[in-house]
Amino acid sequence: MSKSDSEISNKKHLCFCVKIHTMSKEMQLKITISIIIILLGTSGVLGYLFYTTHKNNISEIQTLNDIILNTESTLTQKEHDITFLHEAFQREQERNNDLEERVQEAEDVLGIIVKIQNTDKELLQKYSKVYFLNEHYQPEKLRKISDKYIDDSREQEQYIHSNTWPFLKDMIDEAEDDNVDLQIISAFRSFDEQTNLKSSYAVSYGSGANTFSADQGYSEHQLGTTIDLTTKELSGSYTSFATSYAYEWMLANAHKYGFTLSYPEGNAYYQYEPWHWRFVGKNLATYLHRKNLHFYDLDQREIDEYLVEMFD
Repeated sequence: MSKSDSEISNKKHLCFCVKIHTMSKEMQLKITISIIIILLGTSGVLGYLFYTTHKNNISEIQTLNDIILNTESTLTQKEHDITFLHEAFQREQERNNDLEERVQEAEDVLGIIVKIQNTDKELLQKYSKVYFLNEHYQPEKLRKISDKYIDDSREQEQYIHSNTWPFLKDMIDEAEDDNVDLQIISAFRSFDEQTNLKSSYAVSYGSGANTFSADQGYSEHQLGTTIDLTTKELSGSYTSFATSYAYEWMLANAHKYGFTLSYPEGNAYYQYEPWHWRFVGKNLATYLHRKNLHFYDLDQREIDEYLVEMFD
């Protein structure tokens, strides 16, 4: 190849390289511009999407806030309603409790009235030369005392007020547990029986009988709540009852069963009768025992207050 041909070939190669180089710059510029356009487009799309999403989120958040505010308002109203209802319920409950207490008080009063009406008011009257029981009076309910509790010397059946019997039985049974053998000599006596008894005493003792025997109508025995006691060791005698351990036991324990000594030493009605015990109810008997008093020491109005609870 000649020199001129070589130069021509080099020039052609150089022109091609320049073109290639020029094309590369143009291509690079185009690519760069394309990338920028793509990035801008993407950013715009992303910005738009972000804006749209943000706007939607703000709207949703506002909606949620509104829901929360409405819910809080509703809850506040509900709490107010609940508080109001609770207070109303408490007021109603208090009224019901007050009404219940009044009803209970009324029932208690009614119960007391019924008990008073059903309890013989004669049972706690002072009869020894004070009040009088007529010849027709007899306790509504009498029951026969079991023979095991009656002194062997007594052939006549003995009766006691039915409501008094459980207390009398408990007293004699528990005395037996303490090795005290109480026996009944006499219990209920009718008006006619007292008449005959007083007449027989009057024949034997004259006017002196008035010191130890009540006239008919004035005897506590007619009430059916009074007993005369002895022990087997005394062989049916009651005049020496005061010297027995049984009497000491009665003084210490009789009130627990509702019995009290009617005629202690120095009383204003009859001679000392340690064997003669009257049922007056546990509350009254206990009060007398604690105060060291006797039945006839009290005013009748004070005694009457114990009538309603006599058989409790």
